[in-house]
Amino acid sequence: MAETKFKPFVAPEVKMKELTLKSILLGCIAGVIFGAATVYLALKAGLTVSASIPIAVIAITLGRKFFKTTILENNIIQTTGSAGESIAAGVVFTLPGFLFLSAGSGGDSYFDYITILILAIFGGILGTLMMIPLRRSLIVKEHDTLPYPEGTACGSVLKAGEKGGEFAKTAFLGLGFALVYAMLQKVLHIIAEVPTFMTKQANKIFPSAKISGEITPEYLGVGYIIGPKIAGVLVAGGVLAWLCLIPLLASLIPGEIIAAQLVKLGLLANLDTAGGSGSWDPATRTFSDYSAAIYQAYVKQIGAGAVAAGGFITLLKTIPTIISSFRDSLGSLKEKGEEGQVPRTERDISFKFVIIGSVALILLMALLPQLPGDSIWNKLLIGLLVVVFGAFFVTVSSRIVGLIGSSNNPISGMTIATIMGTCLIFIAVGWTGKVFEPMALVVGGMICIAAANAGATSQDLKSGYIVGATPRNQQIALFIGAIVSSLVIGWTVHILDTPTAEMAAQGIKHAIGTEKYAAPQATLMATLVKGILSFNLDWQFVLVGVFIAITLELCGVKSLSFAVGAYLPLSTTLPIFIGGLIRGIVEWKQKRSGVKLTAEEEELGKGNLFATGLVAGGAVAGVIVAILSVNESVSSGLAKVNAEAGLAEALGHGGYQVLGVLFFAVMGYTLYRIGRQKQTSIDKL
Repeated sequence: MAETKFKPFVAPEVKMKELTLKSILLGCIAGVIFGAATVYLALKAGLTVSASIPIAVIAITLGRKFFKTTILENNIIQTTGSAGESIAAGVVFTLPGFLFLSAGSGGDSYFDYITILILAIFGGILGTLMMIPLRRSLIVKEHDTLPYPEGTACGSVLKAGEKGGEFAKTAFLGLGFALVYAMLQKVLHIIAEVPTFMTKQANKIFPSAKISGEITPEYLGVGYIIGPKIAGVLVAGGVLAWLCLIPLLASLIPGEIIAAQLVKLGLLANLDTAGGSGSWDPATRTFSDYSAAIYQAYVKQIGAGAVAAGGFITLLKTIPTIISSFRDSLGSLKEKGEEGQVPRTERDISFKFVIIGSVALILLMALLPQLPGDSIWNKLLIGLLVVVFGAFFVTVSSRIVGLIGSSNNPISGMTIATIMGTCLIFIAVGWTGKVFEPMALVVGGMICIAAANAGATSQDLKSGYIVGATPRNQQIALFIGAIVSSLVIGWTVHILDTPTAEMAAQGIKHAIGTEKYAAPQATLMATLVKGILSFNLDWQFVLVGVFIAITLELCGVKSLSFAVGAYLPLSTTLPIFIGGLIRGIVEWKQKRSGVKLTAEEEELGKGNLFATGLVAGGAVAGVIVAILSVNESVSSGLAKVNAEAGLAEALGHGGYQVLGVLFFAVMGYTLYRIGRQKQTSIDKL
């Protein structure tokens, strides 16, 4: 393929400050913040939002104003920071699955800080490592055919330079708004967290139907960013689960049978013990919340089957792209470099480093005692599978995000395929049973992290190519960002997993897996591993979900978003839908006014930047409150400023919830007004 005639913003012969201490430090700080926020959001909703554009905006504003950074230093800040968000997504999508493996598998013993840290670092390094030989083929040679939308948008922001303050102002406004809102909601409890309306089980027409919404800034922001179409499909899955399946099952299944199913799943000790999902009462043989009990007993497994099928179907659709991508990438590795001096903008880390790093990764996985495996030989097989699957899916991930962007990268599908392939290999060599479940999850987890990081790395390298960065410096920054971000990601997961005093009183040992932090993707991965290796799966419910996904595909609807909505509580998807609805109204108004925006201008629109600030502010506030709540003295202090009881007494419980909805409406209207404001084009900056 002929190489493009593209000219970078900074000429190859120009020497400019780039990989400096201040650029690395600022990038690491950004990576830590957005990494922690992504952990929070992914644990709660199984969703992530690309942070590359806000990091670029922050880099321009803070870097130029306070540290006099160059455009190439700003690019390093953005590159280093983006590693935190991508690695956090890969970690949360898989590694909490250790908690949900079969009893006796020893999976929960691997859910500790050190193991998560090691796997996060290894997965992040693998994703960057495998992208080194692919950069010239995918980023340079196919510059005109692979747009890498987020990377191109970031390059445009970076070129806008020190005049990018208008963009940053809007993003910081959203951040500040979210922090104030979160303070009123999560600390003072003036705003209700989850307003809920539910029909009674005794209702013969529509029993145990529940409508609820976790009215937080981050969910509203996520909905606006993903837009009305995806948000609508997402909430449609929730409507099917909570307003169709649950009322139907509540009409047909007696409470004792539901309770027995919860006992089978380990969510209730026995029929004579109170508690569990839905609060079982052994004296009356009833639940106080039938919808929660039915969701955990049946609907969650139906949703898991739908998500697995949706992810796998998404992967199947990309097979032509996968084959051509892998073939072209292998062909590029056979090309010899040109003789003579290599321009600065074409200097990569040596391919020898990739080979040595891959071998070192396999050996470290075989030798480290923190990783599952009872002998060096089965650990060597795990390491080999990780590198082989990694080389393949990193290539796939990079090309896919080049075409459709990081937000649409089918990472779940790749991870599902990896886990299924790994489990089948295990079965072929006679490794069946509970003890091998953690080993299979390790392979899937590292590939998920590597594929997610490879997608983000590709966007970063595209930005660097546009502005004229040195690839080797970017690759070094990515390695540093992966390691530093992993230090905080593991700690954040550990903190959020710590049960509150109320949870501990109920005998709950892990907050992850509860309604507070559902960790839907990780639960799914664990379900697949158990089902294949231990033959311990309620296939009748899973297959219902599979055929729901197939039905949607036959109707021309992308099933994965719908399936995720069916798996999640409606309280999560409903506020996301409202954010998407606001975006739809804004776009409708713009269309009626004759306003036409390019893809870059939409990404950098004021509504999008304000929404990104809402996501970052709300998620960071959630992490901070969770950290503070771990300390008993701080937690008791927070309880003293809790206004919920007083407001509920003054307004009534319903009135208190209506007050929360009004606050949420004000936030939504603010987002709408900012989204309608006239935007300054990048070209005018």
